Amino acid sequence: MIVNPSIEQYISDLLPARDPVLAEMEAYAFANRVPIVGPGCATILAQLVILTRARRIFELGSAIGYSTLWMARAAGEGAEIHYSDGDPGNAARAQEYFLRAGVARRIRIHTGDALAALAGTPGEFDLIFNDVDKEGYPAVLDAAPSRLRSGGVLVTDNTLWHARVLNPQDETTEAVDQFNRRIFANRDFFTSLIPLRDGLTVAIKT
Repeated sequence: MIVNPSIEQYISDLLPARDPVLAEMEAYAFANRVPIVGPGCATILAQLVILTRARRIFELGSAIGYSTLWMARAAGEGAEIHYSDGDPGNAARAQEYFLRAGVARRIRIHTGDALAALAGTPGEFDLIFNDVDKEGYPAVLDAAPSRLRSGGVLVTDNTLWHARVLNPQDETTEAVDQFNRRIFANRDFFTSLIPLRDGLTVAIKT
């Protein structure tokens, strides 16, 4: 365990109850084993959006749109949020949630390869959230930095990868570990790794 389960539960108990749409998304994710960031990490994402006044956001790997919804609400009316996922079923379900939550107008949906979607979308972003398949993390680090404005934020989920990064034994873990070492060594970023849930890395572009 990365964090004492009792501490995880304590943090979870402190969080306000989610509205019906988010609560339904959490229940669906739990029942169907869909990976989502969870409310603790989602709260940090929303805080980062508010702190940086992010208005243009790209999410790499969005699943059913749980974190997308948190960021879209934090960014506010008129923001531009890009959702991307390789599963059309996920994208369709996410769109239904966005419509019900009243944020669909500020979200653009891309179905297919997330990095290809990023490459095909012009302009700079205020925040990029990376949650693609872990083998793709090094490729994200090749593509994402140049797409962030100065002062922009690259946030990456699962960077402790069930604590396997302590002793990488497979290609997936090696990819996560490589990402961590490269982002911390990159002088263009000011980086921290938050040991919440499965690890959340926050890197500010200087």
